[in-house]
Amino acid sequence: MSNHLKFFIDGAWVDPAVPAVLDVIDPSTEEAYTQISVGSKADVDKAVAAAKRAFSTFSLWPVAERLALLKKVLEVYNERFEDIAQAVSQEMGAPLSFAREAQAWAGRAHMESTIAALETYEFSEKRGSTTVVKEPIGVCALITPWNWPLNQIVCKVAPAIAAGCTVVLKPSEIAPISGVVFSEVMEAAGVPKGVYNMVQGNGPDVGQVMAGHPDVDMVSFTGSTRAGIIVTKTAADTVKRVAQELGGKSANIILPDADLETAVRKGVQGCFGNSGQSCDAPTRMLVPADRHDEALGYAKSEAETFVVGDPRSEETVLGPVVSQLQFDKIQRLIEAGIKEGATLVTGGPGRPENLNRGYYIRPTIFGNVTNDMTIAREEIFGPVLSILPYKDEEEAVTIANDTVYGLAAYVQSQDIAHARKVAARMRAGSVYLNYPEWDTFAPFGGYKQSGNGREYADWGIHDFLEIKGIVGYGD
Repeated sequence: MSNHLKFFIDGAWVDPAVPAVLDVIDPSTEEAYTQISVGSKADVDKAVAAAKRAFSTFSLWPVAERLALLKKVLEVYNERFEDIAQAVSQEMGAPLSFAREAQAWAGRAHMESTIAALETYEFSEKRGSTTVVKEPIGVCALITPWNWPLNQIVCKVAPAIAAGCTVVLKPSEIAPISGVVFSEVMEAAGVPKGVYNMVQGNGPDVGQVMAGHPDVDMVSFTGSTRAGIIVTKTAADTVKRVAQELGGKSANIILPDADLETAVRKGVQGCFGNSGQSCDAPTRMLVPADRHDEALGYAKSEAETFVVGDPRSEETVLGPVVSQLQFDKIQRLIEAGIKEGATLVTGGPGRPENLNRGYYIRPTIFGNVTNDMTIAREEIFGPVLSILPYKDEEEAVTIANDTVYGLAAYVQSQDIAHARKVAARMRAGSVYLNYPEWDTFAPFGGYKQSGNGREYADWGIHDFLEIKGIVGYGD
């Protein structure tokens, strides 16, 4: 029996306090394929109360028992791996291969990294006669986005449980079914009653209620900067900790000594991955001005290899973006790029020619972009790349840092020592040199309006802990 219309609270699947439903749209067809229930304050109160009751005992569990629990969750997750991938593909339009190899894989990888981190994590240290201990912060409200559903769910749930916290999760109402499957995983793994709870719903009626709830000790939020500001203001009245991973407009500096063709082609791939719906995507490519036109040629050639289409087709590389709202926003920004004088290299407004329904975007490259243009300032969240020329390295660094965001930055050079020096000047939480492999043990989070706090492995565990000094503890 489907749990789509239920919430998971206190170890059981329950109906909402007030019946209300929301269609879940398949972005490849623009049609509803299922419904979820949407919650209210009464559901949040029930879930938080369950988490608060469970915290009194779960917070005292030995690390070995928490480890065993997470390993069981990982085991069941792997058993449900294909169900998770299918859910992500349908709810957000990810091609099935990408849903398996990136989306569902990310949840597995982060669970494995959290387990590995917990196995060696030190929860206390002696400093003379003082002992410093790290204790679970309490009941945690976890609010996750639609663009990397399992990545963000596991990046919050796993370290919270590793730390000894209890949680209430609100998945995105736009891509909620993967959250249902994950909740089924948690149930099957035998997570104790109240330790993990899940309530579906929208931001104002569920997310903000969680953020402002007096019995919630911490909020971990991933989403837009606009929504993050609302969450922070709501949480401020009860002076709780807020960890946020927000928007980005990441620069990709291709230094003059880089292999230009390789750097440009990989940069296009990085920007377009997940249909451009990644907050750390390298969306501003900075190239030497005297090779700008050459870079445009490589970018055009690479962009035109991307097959846009049905997520269920093996040939598809890019599926649709997630919603009508996102589609309309991206169209508006593409039009703004044209109006403001950027060179449209390939792509442009409207759907690809072979598609007449679904939220499909034409893979788009803009050249001759200046950093004051709308497409260089706003997070587009679609397969749209802006290429900006620079005259020297100093100007490149200035342009890269001239943004309200600071989530990620990218540097390409055949001289790794040089790349490291440029990386040191980037005002961003992550800097990637020469397109490295994804490292799930590296800290992930942002400077400036890209948020605060860090996720992944031991960095994530740290955010869910309080620090207590016991002075006079003795030897």
